Amino acid sequence: MLGLWAAMAAAAISTAQLPADQEVHIGRGDQALYGALLRPAEAGPAPAALLLAGSGASGRDGDEANTPEHAQTLKLLAEALADQGFASLRIDKRGVAASAKAAPQPQDLTVGDFVNDAAAWARFLRAQPGVRCVVIIGHSEGALVAALTAQKVKTCGVVSLSGSALDLGALIESQNGLAHRSPALIAQIHLIIASLRAGKPVSDVPPQLAGVFGPQALTYSRSMINIDPVAELAKVKAPVLVIQGDNDLQVRVDDARALAAGHPGATLVIVPGMTHVLKIGPTTLAGNFGTYMNPKLPLAPAVVAAITDFMRARR
Repeated sequence: MLGLWAAMAAAAISTAQLPADQEVHIGRGDQALYGALLRPAEAGPAPAALLLAGSGASGRDGDEANTPEHAQTLKLLAEALADQGFASLRIDKRGVAASAKAAPQPQDLTVGDFVNDAAAWARFLRAQPGVRCVVIIGHSEGALVAALTAQKVKTCGVVSLSGSALDLGALIESQNGLAHRSPALIAQIHLIIASLRAGKPVSDVPPQLAGVFGPQALTYSRSMINIDPVAELAKVKAPVLVIQGDNDLQVRVDDARALAAGHPGATLVIVPGMTHVLKIGPTTLAGNFGTYMNPKLPLAPAVVAAITDFMRARR
């Protein structure tokens, strides 16, 4: 109850009282990557959080440019953590926003590139004054990147937020109903995924799936297609927290249960009423996706409480 009270109290505090983001970078020249370090007003030796966004061209706040989605999920989480005494680092992906120049050929990027970048950022964060250890927090596809990164660097915890238990191919096919795809399109998608799994060329990509299977995305999707999130999270040696909302239309509660069951000692938290962007919303399609577009809508208090309690336990 104390964690929930603290989260609710934090939500009531004006963000004007929070310290400003500090612009930081790693690398040099066109290969530099940029992010925002947010420190609490009173910083002592404590864990700090590396926040990893989901799929697509997501910037440091968790949103994709040139889309109506503007939930600012990671920015809100960073502010909540700062209010509770924890520093955090959120980053612009390679090829996105301030890090745009670091990927001159974005069509060549693989998931391994993002894992290597996250590992470099984790080392940078660990070296900051007052940071005792790093907790890697990944949202959506970022949950898988967090699990993969934790296998490369020392970390004191991993948090999976709305992370799928399915590999990319199975995840895409699981969303056929939500996307109202026709039987012909479903069959076409199945053939494309089978080709990717077998390492064969892909052709006849439908225009509505160019963002996943088109020339700009194909290398990345190929690198992701057979990665099993449950197996990868199970390899993490650090403590694990799995959080999932039961009003998430993109990822199921069963995914969270599978992820948690696969890791010995993982803690599972199901947040009633929470959508994929960690905010309270209805299950109606319009209302649910409306939470993706409202940066003023706060995060679900229970998700903030669960994460801050997990961070405190790492002190």
